[in-house]
Amino acid sequence: MFEDKTLTCKDCGQEFVFTAGEQEFYAEKGFENEPQRCKDCRIARKNGARGEREMHETTCSECGGVARVPFIPRDDRPVLCSDCFAKSKENA
Repeated sequence: MFEDKTLTCKDCGQEFVFTAGEQEFYAEKGFENEPQRCKDCRIARKNGARGEREMHETTCSECGGVARVPFIPRDDRPVLCSDCFAKSKENA
């Protein structure tokens, strides 16, 4: 029913393949429009819209090491470094 289709990216002008599997997925989800950007340009656009996150340094409540977090830490809430956070998720 679906066949691979070659499209042109509207951002970079490169050709990319809109595969039969992708077309089937679009149909299942009810998407009516074909993609207009190649995968690399879609990723770049998505990341660009998000912007750079401001990181804040604080002390990990578990190990006392440095924790870099994307929010302003408050004194009334514990903050974990990446390693301690991962360990807490494993134990949950």
